[in-house]
Amino acid sequence: MDIRKMQKVAVAALEDIKARDIEVFDVQHITSLFDRVIIATAESSRQTKALANNVREKLKAAGASIQGVEGEETGDWVLVDAGDIIVHIMQPATRQFYNLEELWGQAAPKKRASRKKSSAAAAAA
Repeated sequence: MDIRKMQKVAVAALEDIKARDIEVFDVQHITSLFDRVIIATAESSRQTKALANNVREKLKAAGASIQGVEGEETGDWVLVDAGDIIVHIMQPATRQFYNLEELWGQAAPKKRASRKKSSAAAAAA
């Protein structure tokens, strides 16, 4: 199955059940294990489980193979492994704590402190 089609199906399945803050990362340049990471937020463990189930069912219906699902017992963080796509569905506190966007996304460049002293700092010295 085409990766772009899988991505569209997964995102649509998340949108169907009102997932928030859906982020898609192309991670082909970082790892050879999978091509895309999708991260979404759910408001409750019930919604987290419903989203994971919907993603799994929609991807299966589209012809994708589901390798596994983890975390449905607690519902704080459910991972759906569809081979080339990994979908993380998390409650807000869990998402904020683990901050997977920083791991898989492009981190913003850090601003370097200027080595020159400002005129006020130089005058005070």
